[in-house]
Amino acid sequence: MTRSPDMPEPVLEPRSGYPHNDSEGAASHRTPTSYEPRRCRVAFVHNFCSHYTLRTFELLSRLFHVDFYFFSRGTERYWLKEHGVQRGRFNHNYLSGFSILGTRISPTLPYYLISGRYDVVVASISGRFALPITYLVARLLRRPFILYTGIWHHISSPTHSLFRPFLRFLYRHADAIVTYGIHVARFLENEGAVPSRLFIAPHAVDNNAYNRAVAPGEIRSLRERLHIPRTHKILLYLGRLDEAKGVDILLEAFAALERQDTTLLIVGAGPARDKLETLARSFALTPHVRFAGYVRTNETVVYYAAAYVYILPSVTTRMSKETWGLTVNEAMNQGTPVVVSDAVGAAAGGLVRHGVNGLIVPQNNRQALTAALYTLLENDTLRASLRQGAYDTISEWTQERMVDNFKAAIDFARRASSLSRS
Repeated sequence: MTRSPDMPEPVLEPRSGYPHNDSEGAASHRTPTSYEPRRCRVAFVHNFCSHYTLRTFELLSRLFHVDFYFFSRGTERYWLKEHGVQRGRFNHNYLSGFSILGTRISPTLPYYLISGRYDVVVASISGRFALPITYLVARLLRRPFILYTGIWHHISSPTHSLFRPFLRFLYRHADAIVTYGIHVARFLENEGAVPSRLFIAPHAVDNNAYNRAVAPGEIRSLRERLHIPRTHKILLYLGRLDEAKGVDILLEAFAALERQDTTLLIVGAGPARDKLETLARSFALTPHVRFAGYVRTNETVVYYAAAYVYILPSVTTRMSKETWGLTVNEAMNQGTPVVVSDAVGAAAGGLVRHGVNGLIVPQNNRQALTAALYTLLENDTLRASLRQGAYDTISEWTQERMVDNFKAAIDFARRASSLSRS
């Protein structure tokens, strides 16, 4: 177990949990507890630590004694291998294990959960072995169980269909559930979750990593390296290249624009790249499209700063639906207006507000996407307003808020557990 050095306590403004709780005990979520949070021991079972979750986990570890158990090596289909996994300044253990039919098995996980003498057990929705085992151990030990999830639709694969009754059971019997946003909370309510047990931890990035001032020279160098004319407005997509991201729809929409003063910059890697390049050639877009390949996460800020607009046109597939789309948070940190589809969690979850800090279009709708891009290219006043709206929104959309609501869920689950025992 990697140990973290002592760090000062963060100052966090108390916030309530799920907004629907206003008439069902939300005030109690804001009531200080009688125990010292530092003394609370928390086991947190998650697939792996990414550059997105690194600071969130560090902040949570300042409030409680948290041991993180990671059962994956970051080989999930939705995660680019180029990103890798992180090791932060907090207690964590990447568990050994093996895979059977795509399921990661970590035999030592039950031992750690039992021997750790934890007060609370938290598990993310991922892990067909880790999730049920973690829940079972928590119940055997009579410890509060908290679920962390961003899922807001039914995945249609045979495996997920088989697993669905267990998930519904979890939704209804978890002592608390922490969600990415309001869209997930609504989905869980429809699945039978108790509203008073739902806590929204607004999905966020480390804003300080993406809001730095980018010098004009950095943008000039980027344009020169990618052979983008100085006078061209850059329409940016940055992310994984696969079917669920809807980049093919973006290429069709861009072709329909028929603009000579724009360049579509596609940044990222993934299985769909060859198909997308072929599609761009079929539309005779080669002079106006750049495929930049994978860019390291600490270098993406220059791309956002250079962009006239950022587009995330995700679509719902049989296997996936965009749980959030944290690249939207990243772009907003540079005041870059965003255009997203209504299949993006950041839109359904309340970060993107149509006409305030971005534009939302129906998924799989090339005409609507073309119209939104045309509007932004032609309306400087609207774009300026959306830029300011992006800055204003993202300044309040922080990882501190995420952790504060995680804390509220832990406090709530512990308090409920204490009452049930008394």
